[in-house]
Amino acid sequence: MSFIRPELIAATWRHAEVILGGGLAALGLWMASWGGFIYLPLGLFLLVLGVGWALTAWRRLQFQQAGDAPGLVRVTEAQIAYYGTRVGGFVGLPDLAEIRLLTLHGRRIWKLKQGDGQLLHIPVEALGAEALFDAFSALPGMDTAGLVAALGSEAVSDSRVVALAEVDRLIWVRKGAGVVVR
Repeated sequence: MSFIRPELIAATWRHAEVILGGGLAALGLWMASWGGFIYLPLGLFLLVLGVGWALTAWRRLQFQQAGDAPGLVRVTEAQIAYYGTRVGGFVGLPDLAEIRLLTLHGRRIWKLKQGDGQLLHIPVEALGAEALFDAFSALPGMDTAGLVAALGSEAVSDSRVVALAEVDRLIWVRKGAGVVVR
């Protein structure tokens, strides 16, 4: 018998990485308050490391979406794979040319475009889609704060008119991926 509600335990486990980063930052601040030639630099290093870890974990947490879209997303090395019930595919991060967030019939979908024009559509709520944050943040020139903000700003609406509308938002484009004319 547990005296802690299961919802609180689940929320704590969900936020565990943010809590650990904050704890490391607090430990660093405490060590830095001791002063001295060893404790001050070590404490400041732990403080910066903890704040960076907590901030990255918080952004990754905001990137996760609740829902039950079909399919499974796997990110291995430099390749994104989507295994859907009817469609699926693979895209390599070096081949990725453009990322868009598409809202169609009330469902949000990542639209990944390769340099040769092939597309891969991944529902935002697919199982394992939270791993896309780390893959996307490794892309050159990606603004992770803008990525999380774009995902959070297009909440699914209950309005029939808005739910049937198509919204296509450009998130990232690879620089220099255009056509070269000689």
